[in-house]
Amino acid sequence: MSALLDTHILLWALLEPEHLADSIRQELETADEVWFSAVSIWEVAIKQSLGRPDFTANPYDVRTEALAIGFRELLIDGLQAAAVSALPRLHSDPFDRLLVAQAQTTGRTLWSHDPWVIQYAGPIRAV
Repeated sequence: MSALLDTHILLWALLEPEHLADSIRQELETADEVWFSAVSIWEVAIKQSLGRPDFTANPYDVRTEALAIGFRELLIDGLQAAAVSALPRLHSDPFDRLLVAQAQTTGRTLWSHDPWVIQYAGPIRAV
């Protein structure tokens, strides 16, 4: 299994694992590959710099910790960015839309808790 974590799942896995079911935590520990996207680091950086109380994590620390525990980083390329244009307007969040496009173009399953994100077609798993 190749999982791509959305931003909330990434933050919960690293900082607040009690938000994840035991079965989800176990799957993350035994997965072949767990990916996080540069999109998530960008989202944390933007929202943290805006003073959002739900994004108090330091983006440098999030990236460092994710890499330290063996998560792999998915960079953003032009094909993924362009694929956003083909998505239906189910959701307006640009970070989530790019994560969905990354999942669709790379074949990695996006794990998300967001009710809008899980409505998209493609390899998406509700967590």
